[in-house]
Amino acid sequence: MLTDDELNIPPYSLSKDEKRSFLTKHLADLTRQHYENCAEYKKILDAISFDVNGVSDYREIPFLPVRLFKEYELKSVPTESVVKTLTSSGTTGQKVSKIFLDKATSATQSKVLTKIVSSFLGKQRVPMLILDTSAVIKNRAMFSARGAGILGFSMFGTDRLYALDDEMNLNIDAIKTFLEKHQGETIFLFGFTFMIWLHFYKELKRLGVRFDLSKGVLIHGGGWKKLVNEAVSPVDFKKALHDVCGIMPENIHDYYGMVEQTGSIYVECECGHLHTSVFSDIICRRPRDFSECDFGEEGLIEVVSVLPESYPGHVLLTEDVGFVLGEDDCPCGRKGKYFKINGRIAKAEIRGCSDTYAAEATNAARV
Repeated sequence: MLTDDELNIPPYSLSKDEKRSFLTKHLADLTRQHYENCAEYKKILDAISFDVNGVSDYREIPFLPVRLFKEYELKSVPTESVVKTLTSSGTTGQKVSKIFLDKATSATQSKVLTKIVSSFLGKQRVPMLILDTSAVIKNRAMFSARGAGILGFSMFGTDRLYALDDEMNLNIDAIKTFLEKHQGETIFLFGFTFMIWLHFYKELKRLGVRFDLSKGVLIHGGGWKKLVNEAVSPVDFKKALHDVCGIMPENIHDYYGMVEQTGSIYVECECGHLHTSVFSDIICRRPRDFSECDFGEEGLIEVVSVLPESYPGHVLLTEDVGFVLGEDDCPCGRKGKYFKINGRIAKAEIRGCSDTYAAEATNAARV
């Protein structure tokens, strides 16, 4: 478990060697903890004769395929200790992951998310424009990845407005009133990439309406598959939003994350690079033998996080591909690895909140 002092480490402050030591200690502890408390995890490690007491480098710890959470209910705490169940995004008919959180794990995830986002947004809570509908969070008992994302980021807003109604229509009048009320203030915007494009940008463009969000900061995520298919690049995305609402491109931050490691998000810096924090890391692995890739070499993305205490999600192999650009030397000044996601492996299920929504919207349009 992370101590209060460790939780207060600035999220992009540790050098390569310091971070490796930090991650190895905590990930080795988590491996032993899950081995002792999750029967399925123990069976997996026993099957490959892995010595949980002999970890000298976190990169040696066996990964679990992220898809495993779609097939099994994996947890390392008693069922009665579970206070929240998160589910991954998925189109109709897809199995979803179920992630079980106890009170301590949920609290730690929130604290780390706060540290990461505050380093981009500032420590003061600000007015928040949520580019989504409130309908998605009505069922508090079973959180979807989309709902969990909205609720997680909502802690940074003082006066929150959902920009879309229950039918996904843009509420122009409510937004105008909100912006007039908070004129001159920093506005925090949050949403999922394709939904922002479809329901915010395209609608403003169609109506010929232009808002003044020149002091806005947008954090968005959920996948690029649909927009890439429409030949919309990240540069195009930022320019288009600047054209309709004045938000500066350097204040638009994509993020990469997943429900299986909630809290450990990877946020895009002003230079356009996704960054690991001190609480997480990525390793690119060669598909043929799972050896570690060199910088600049594309591979399967493994994600590690020191946050999952109630379930064995600390070392996971995703179905995404990308490459590490460098470590400790990004021009933005943040330490840690910085990287790029290229997409998903062939035949992998659509997964991100943005991409699954895009798929559902496309299917509905065909009916």
